[in-house]
Amino acid sequence: MEAVPVAGGGVVAAETLSSSSYSASAASPETLSSSSPAEIADQWKFNLSRRFQHLLDKLVPHILYRWLGCLGVMLIYALRVYFVEGFYIVTYGLGIYLLNLLIGFLSPQIDPEYTDAPLLPTHGSDEFRPFVRRLPEFKFWYCITKAFCIAFVLTFFHAFDVPVFWPILLFYWLMLFIMTMRKQIMHMVKYRYVPFSFGKQRYDGKRSSSTEDASLPKD
Repeated sequence: MEAVPVAGGGVVAAETLSSSSYSASAASPETLSSSSPAEIADQWKFNLSRRFQHLLDKLVPHILYRWLGCLGVMLIYALRVYFVEGFYIVTYGLGIYLLNLLIGFLSPQIDPEYTDAPLLPTHGSDEFRPFVRRLPEFKFWYCITKAFCIAFVLTFFHAFDVPVFWPILLFYWLMLFIMTMRKQIMHMVKYRYVPFSFGKQRYDGKRSSSTEDASLPKD
């Protein structure tokens, strides 16, 4: 009988593994046959969503590669629209959606306009509190990539290719972008926050010693 090592240092007979795998594979058709089509579809949907979520979880720490891939998707969509010379309504809707995502990415999770408690430090002596976004970075990347993929698929349907004078849409989007960003910057200045965290401020030994010397009374 052939022995097969398994995780944890144990050894299991090969016949046992083959019999268990065979029984599992043989039981699955019976289970599927006894289930209704709706249950089978729900099971397939659950398995696909779990695998997809597992893939997304593995992509979380790879920030640079994620955004490089997103830039590649953007470039593919831009080339598609350029060579087709159409689907400007789809591009305009995509631009409005990206603008909303950008505002969520630059906004704090809790709007200081509706709370009295200080959300971010305003003085050097305050306790360090990192900037918490309303739209996290990973979700920001995921929504952008998903939006470009959906827009790319829509370019293959001529029903979305509405004839329109695209410079007007571009001008209107630029004006909307300028007014929205102006309002966001005024909000940052009013409540004195920056939508980026640069880490906790540290002081070296020389600066701390000099501060202590200055605080000592002189004879």
